[in-house]
Amino acid sequence: MRQLLLYISVIFVGLLFITRLFYLQVYTSTEHNLFEDNAIRKVYDYPKRGFVYDRNGKLLVANQPSYDVMVIPREVEPLDTLEFCSLLKVDTAYFNKRLKKARVYSPRLPSVFLSHLSKEDYAVLQEKMRKFDGFYIQKRSLRNYETSIGANVLGDIGEVNNRDIKKDPYYRMGDLIGRQGVEASYEDILRGVKGIKFIQKDRFNRNIGPYKDGKFDTIPEQGKDITITIDAKLQEYGELLMQNKRGGVIAIEPSTGEILAMVAAPTYDPNILVGRGRSKNFTKLFNDSIAKPLFNRSLQGVYEPGSPFKLMNALIGLQEGVLTPTETVTCYAGYKYGNRFMKCHCYIGKRNNMISGIQESCNAYFATAYRKILDKNGSASEGIDVWSKHAKSFGLGNFLGYDLKVGQKGRIPDRDYYKRIYPKTFYSTYTISNAIGQGEVATTPIQLANMIAAIANRGHYYTPHIIKSIEGETLPEKFTTPKYTTIDKANFEPVIEGMHQVYKKGTAQWVQVKDIDICGKTGTVENFAIIDSLKTQLTDHSIFVAFAPKEKPKIALAVFVENGYWGSRFAGKIASLMIEKHIKGEITRTDLEDWLLRHSLEDEYAKPYSGEPFQINGKTKLQVVDDNEYSRLKKQLVRISKATN
Repeated sequence: MRQLLLYISVIFVGLLFITRLFYLQVYTSTEHNLFEDNAIRKVYDYPKRGFVYDRNGKLLVANQPSYDVMVIPREVEPLDTLEFCSLLKVDTAYFNKRLKKARVYSPRLPSVFLSHLSKEDYAVLQEKMRKFDGFYIQKRSLRNYETSIGANVLGDIGEVNNRDIKKDPYYRMGDLIGRQGVEASYEDILRGVKGIKFIQKDRFNRNIGPYKDGKFDTIPEQGKDITITIDAKLQEYGELLMQNKRGGVIAIEPSTGEILAMVAAPTYDPNILVGRGRSKNFTKLFNDSIAKPLFNRSLQGVYEPGSPFKLMNALIGLQEGVLTPTETVTCYAGYKYGNRFMKCHCYIGKRNNMISGIQESCNAYFATAYRKILDKNGSASEGIDVWSKHAKSFGLGNFLGYDLKVGQKGRIPDRDYYKRIYPKTFYSTYTISNAIGQGEVATTPIQLANMIAAIANRGHYYTPHIIKSIEGETLPEKFTTPKYTTIDKANFEPVIEGMHQVYKKGTAQWVQVKDIDICGKTGTVENFAIIDSLKTQLTDHSIFVAFAPKEKPKIALAVFVENGYWGSRFAGKIASLMIEKHIKGEITRTDLEDWLLRHSLEDEYAKPYSGEPFQINGKTKLQVVDDNEYSRLKKQLVRISKATN
C-alpha cells in the first residue's frame, strides 16, 4: 500500500512538472521569450511626433533631436562614479537618487537616468559609454515650437508618470506624453508607434546580435501630421491686444464651428516647457496663483455673462409668445422690484421695444421679459424649466463636447437647482438677476462665443473644435453635424437687428468699423471677491460678444477682460479689431489699437494684494504703460502687420 502511494505521488509530481513546463514553454512561449526573457535586450526606437500646422498651412510645431542617458539597474557594474558624474555634469547625490528610482521602477527594464543631453554633451559622452555597463544613450524627439504664441492651444509634452503607465501600457518610464492643449487631445495620433529591436545577449551579458536575425523587430511609425483650425496671425494679434490684461478671447467660424483664435491671458512662450528646463519653468508657472498663466480662461473661466445674456431672454420670450418685437416697456433708469433697484443707462420715461431694448441694454425691458417667460402659465416653478431648456439648447450649462481636454459646464439653473433654495415654490422676482445675466447664471467664454455663433446662423451651431484635418483621416461626424436650438429661425431677426443697432446707435457706436456690418452686445458684470473674510466689490468685468458680417457671417466671438470696467471700454475695442483683422486682413481703427497698447490693468489686479482702498469702475485714472513697454508692443504690432501683409 505504501509503495502504491509512493508511485502515485511520484507520478503526480511528474505530471505537475510536465504541465508547468508545457505552460511555460508552449502555451506562453511567445509572450515570455521576447518580453520576459532576461537574455534578450529590448531597445525601443522612438518615432518622430507628427507636425502641427495652422489653418493656412503655417508650421507651428516641429521636432528637434534629443538624447537621454538610459539605465538598466541590474546590468550596472562597478564604475568610476566621479568620472561618470563629471561627464554628465551632475553630482553623486543625483547619481544615487536616479539609480535608486530606476531600481524601484524595475531592475531589468530601462528607464531615463538623465534626459535632454545637448548635442555637444552627447558627442563627448558617446565615445566613453563603453566604459559604463548598464548605461546607454537613447535618441528621442523633442518639440520645437516654431512660434511663441498659442501656448494654451498647442500645449506641451512631458515625461509620463506611474499613473500614465498604468492607464496605458504603451508607455514606459521616461516616455513623453502630451500634457496640455492639442498635444494632449491628439496624443494618440501625434505620438506614432514605437519600434522595437530584440538583441540577444551571451552569458557575460554582452550583446551578440539581433535575436533570430531581427525576425521579431519592428520599425517605428511616425506620428501623423495635423492641421488645426487656429489662424496663427489672428491668434498672435489677439494675444498682443490682451497683453497687460487678464481674460479670454474665443473666435469661431459660425459656418463650421472651427475655432479661429483662442486667447488666454496672461500667456507664455511654449518653448520654455521644452528640454531640461521644463520642470523648473512649469513649477514657476504652476505656482503663480495670482496671474494663473496655466489656467485657460477661455475654456475654464466661469463668469456671469452679464448683458449678452439678454439676447437669450429676448429669443426665449419670442419663442414662448410672451413678447413681440414692437411691444414696448417704459424704463425709469432701471427696474424696481420690492426694495431693490436694477439701474441702467436709459433716461427716465424711455419707451423701449425689443430692438431699442437691446441697443440701449435696458434692464427694465429684460426684467419684464424674464418675468413674462416664467409666469406664462402662472407658475414660476414650471416656467424656470421652460426657460432653462431653451437656454441649454444653445450649449449653455453643459460641456460643449469640443476636442480640448479642459473646460467647465457653467450653470443654467432649473427647478431642481432652486429646490435647494426654495423647496416649496418661488416667484419670478426671486431670480430676477437671471434677466440681465447675473445671479445664478454662469458661462465660459467659449460657451458665449458658441451662443453668438448659433445666433449668427439663425438657430443652429456646430460643435466648436480645434482640429481641421488629420493626415489620412476624416473628421468625426460630431464636428460636421449641425445642432439645432429650440428657437424658430424667424425669431432671430429682430434680435440680430438689435445687435446691429448696438453698433450703429447704441453702447458700441464708438467702436464701429468702416464697411463691416457688425452685430454685437456689450456687457458689464459686477465683480466680487472674498478679502479678509469679507465680500468686497472690485472693478467690474468687461464683456463683449459679436459676429460679422450681419449676412453670411465669417466670425463670431466673445471677449472677456477681467476688471475691465465696462463692455465697450476694453472688450468692445478688442472685438472690433479682431473682427476687422479677420475680415479685412488690415486695421483702419489704429486709434483703438493704440489705446489698448497704451493702457494696462495690472494695477487693478494688484489692488487686492496691495492694501490700497478699492475705487470702482474707473473713478481712478487708468494705468498707462511706460514708454519702454509701449515701444516694445508697437514693435511687435509692426512685425505682425508686416507678416500679415
